Amino acid sequence: MLVLALGLVLFLGVHTVPMAPRLRAGLIGRLGANGWKGAHTLAAAAGLGLIVWGYGLARAEGHAPWLDSNVAMRHATLLVLLPVFPLLFASFLPGWIRARVGHPMLTAVILWALGHLLIVGAAPAVLLFAAFLAWSVADRLSLARRGVGPAGAPSAFGRNDVLAIAVGLAIYAVMLFGGHLWLVGVAPLG
Repeated sequence: MLVLALGLVLFLGVHTVPMAPRLRAGLIGRLGANGWKGAHTLAAAAGLGLIVWGYGLARAEGHAPWLDSNVAMRHATLLVLLPVFPLLFASFLPGWIRARVGHPMLTAVILWALGHLLIVGAAPAVLLFAAFLAWSVADRLSLARRGVGPAGAPSAFGRNDVLAIAVGLAIYAVMLFGGHLWLVGVAPLG
């Protein structure tokens, strides 16, 4: 699990830099804007690669689950995960959802991590999802403390909102009916 932990530290660490505006400004001053973007991208990509590789290695070690999931928790997980993809798409599509939620991508990550923590029990999965949940909550609190929020909100639900929901729910359905099994090796519906 060491590779997974290193990947989480690198990936979440580089994404934590914006929570410290002085550190970020210092890095931009030292590296330049493009240098910082390049370093951030390379570190994030390396961290993500280590997470994927490390999670695969940790799963292969055969960690026993700490808890047994039951049907009620599986249903709760499916419900908690339902808005994740629509929120993710809303973060890229300016509209009523993005303005009202404020930080839809962070909210999506919080729900994704929380939903998975309801159902997983093996140490690698708990480490992965708990780390992302803790980081997302900390980032959300940091944004609120710094007063970073949405700009003016559209007064009505619009085309981008419908698109975010439609595409998001379609991706959710794909993940339920084979995508998650193909991508992760676990069938969400059993």
